Amino acid sequence: MFSGYSLGGVLAAGLGILMIASLGWESVFLVGAFPLLTLPFMYKYLPESPEYLVARNEPKEIGRLLNKIDVNYIPAENDIYVSGMPKKVGIPVMKLFEKGRILSTLMFWISFFMCLLMIDGLNTWLPKLMNQAGYPMGSSLMFLLVLNLGAIFGAVFGGWAADRWSGKKVLIFFYILAGVSLTLLGFKGNLFVLYLLVAIAGGATIGTQIIANAYVSQYYPTEMRSTGIGWSLGVGRLGAIIGPMMGGVLLTLNMPLQVNFLAFAIPGIIAAITIWFVREKQTPLHKGMMQKEQIHQEIDAWVTTD
Repeated sequence: MFSGYSLGGVLAAGLGILMIASLGWESVFLVGAFPLLTLPFMYKYLPESPEYLVARNEPKEIGRLLNKIDVNYIPAENDIYVSGMPKKVGIPVMKLFEKGRILSTLMFWISFFMCLLMIDGLNTWLPKLMNQAGYPMGSSLMFLLVLNLGAIFGAVFGGWAADRWSGKKVLIFFYILAGVSLTLLGFKGNLFVLYLLVAIAGGATIGTQIIANAYVSQYYPTEMRSTGIGWSLGVGRLGAIIGPMMGGVLLTLNMPLQVNFLAFAIPGIIAAITIWFVREKQTPLHKGMMQKEQIHQEIDAWVTTD
């Protein structure tokens, strides 16, 4: 699902290559307004959450939704749907630091900060960095296209790997891969090798963030998943602000290309170290994605038979 983010990045870079030279950079912003036309379709077809539908007392909609989640579940007329979520008591964010989760929560926040710093910094400044290194603007935008194309493969392959092996190990490997690939990008070489490194960097930054979203949501108990991932992404957005600012400062200082990319590579290594410190034994689903039996259990928690 999250590959849509990278697909949008590919289309944006491709349209930039086609349009900027002839129509100016303003034309790309006009194209950016077109997705507003999809809002009616999103409003009609995006499903509501079971919690919301229970609050609205819409049993038919809940039955249809649960049937989509698990085709083996057949809604019945006498099914009564109740919220299986415990009522929240106290300040939700404080629960992220309870029951031995303090270190892991802080490590998630730091890793998200570092990864989103890399993502937004590269998405903002990669074409300019490559242009400053001597590549024409068309080629520089092609690097941005390849970055997001690599992110699609990184997210899909990384998700597949996390389903089968430890998500923690996959994240550590991908973060290290991001640091190594970004460091090597600082050295001018064969154009094909550079494109390959950019694709790997995209898969190991944008793709890794997508895997991290799923991993963090599994780490916390069901009743605090949204709080856990929300706070991690919220803190991470500070990195998303600092990344573009850092890239702008580096460009104004006219630093060597190697230093510019090394500045974006170091956060990848820091993110790998922080994930290594996560106490995975606290994770209820620490190995792979949610299994079929656990899906059945969650659906059972929603349904009672009168």
